[in-house]
Amino acid sequence: MSEEILDIKRAQAELQKAGRSNPGPWTAHSEYVAQACRNIAQKCPHLDPTQAYILGLMHDIGRYVGVTSEKHLIDGYRYCMKYGWEKAAQICITHAFIIKDINTLIGKFDITREEHNFIKQFVEEVTYDDYDLLVQLCDKLALPTGFCIVEKRFVDIALRYGTFPVTVPRWKRIYEIKSHFEEIMGCSVYDVLPGVVENTLKISF
Repeated sequence: MSEEILDIKRAQAELQKAGRSNPGPWTAHSEYVAQACRNIAQKCPHLDPTQAYILGLMHDIGRYVGVTSEKHLIDGYRYCMKYGWEKAAQICITHAFIIKDINTLIGKFDITREEHNFIKQFVEEVTYDDYDLLVQLCDKLALPTGFCIVEKRFVDIALRYGTFPVTVPRWKRIYEIKSHFEEIMGCSVYDVLPGVVENTLKISF
């Protein structure tokens, strides 16, 4: 494993490279997730806005491989670990586990049994910090077209994947995370997301 600096310039270059490998709206989504992470972190004294932005950019980097479902989690983890980006690697997995239980995923398990077992153990043992929670939240505040309220993102995901017994518990957990950051910020998360109202009102489904 080599160790290379993951700064903003490198993270942006990695996302651009990944987008060339697998073009799609996921890159624009990642950019808005990163901006939301940075804007919220700017109102949280214990968080570094630059670090938050970088982690937002990298959370879906595993999609560089192609159109996959849960495989992008392990592909992103491996890619980041190759360069020694341990926190980014962690985020590649934890952003999908709003609830720390592999059985709460809603995507297709297009991974091997060994990969499944690795992710299961990783999620059970990892300790979430506020960067993990922040990316989980901001993943639900961003469409490829811009910022949105979480309810619009909930519907966006439900239309693409369907609903499951874990859907409502996942929604409730996002509301808890949102309240956590709003208590620290002293305002609504929507106050720091420019254009959130206009983009939410667009018909984009």
